[in-house]
Amino acid sequence: MLYHLLYHLVDEFSILNVTRYITFRGIIALLNALFISIFCAPWFIRKLRSLQIGQVVRSDGPKSHFSKAGTPTMGGSLIGVAVIIPTLLWMDWRNHYMWCTLFIFIGYSFLGFVDDYKKIKFKNSKGVPGRIKLLVQIIIAATALLFHFWYNHESGILYFPFFKHAHLDLGWLYLPFALLVIVGTSNAVNLTDGLDGLAIGPTMISAACFSILAYVSGNAIIAQYLNFPYIPGSGELVIFAAAIVGAGMGFLWYNTYPAQVFMGDVGSLPLGAALGSIAVFAKHEILLAIIGGVFVLEAVSVITQVASFKLTGKRVFKMAPIHHHFELKGWPEPKVIVRFWIISIVLALLGLLSLKVR
Repeated sequence: MLYHLLYHLVDEFSILNVTRYITFRGIIALLNALFISIFCAPWFIRKLRSLQIGQVVRSDGPKSHFSKAGTPTMGGSLIGVAVIIPTLLWMDWRNHYMWCTLFIFIGYSFLGFVDDYKKIKFKNSKGVPGRIKLLVQIIIAATALLFHFWYNHESGILYFPFFKHAHLDLGWLYLPFALLVIVGTSNAVNLTDGLDGLAIGPTMISAACFSILAYVSGNAIIAQYLNFPYIPGSGELVIFAAAIVGAGMGFLWYNTYPAQVFMGDVGSLPLGAALGSIAVFAKHEILLAIIGGVFVLEAVSVITQVASFKLTGKRVFKMAPIHHHFELKGWPEPKVIVRFWIISIVLALLGLLSLKVR
């Protein structure tokens, strides 16, 4: 919106030429998102308290979490607003990648809102039944992907990082693969959201990395120089990724230990889906598994725990997801959080090595 308005004023005011650059608009979107989230949060938290929208704690969870019951939740609603408004203000409205990502983000936000609402209304931690939630996630992502394939005549090529010319044409199988990336990342971030600031930290780190990767993929000169796949128009995804970083920074100000507000599914589901969408549209799906390795670890720990218990009747971890395992081993909550952040930073740096190691 603002981008198009200011773009047409460049001839009269040369200083506005900076708005043509994705890097400038990305930084402004980040700052706008940060401003919205950090300054609106106090009012939002008070509103949640007045409406008695409090966290429902798992009865089988760590005992240290029982004191968190009643802490305002659904803070992800504010993250959503802080991401969507700057994105709409500074994105190129002609870019279909952005509209597909926004569609997925908003759709998953609504699903998360309903899930959180049911948990609060019925005072349990179950919310929307798992099968229904998964079906809705698939429908939303599939709708956006089908439009993307139709509009962009997208090929089903999967590129492998760290290799110059390694790629695999999946053909029509790319659609279910892309669905798996988006839906899987959404649920993995959701599983990670169990401690104060645990999910939002790696989410910001991953989004920052993908803003760099998307910029490279969308720039013909840099992509050719670095032997990256050039995806015309994908550079605009920098705006969305930067808005996630800014909104996350503002939210973390109040979500850091001890948290004044929790994200809820209304935040974790769309944030994970957005990361998956950016990875798919910028053709960095495999790098997502590296950069978002903390999310992968959390999801794998749950799958392993469930499979082991069903097959052998024994548990591999004291509790899943794995961050609860370390809590029950005696690690203080802040130590678990910070160490997972450190791991996330290291994995992000490994992912960014693909810019030169090819």
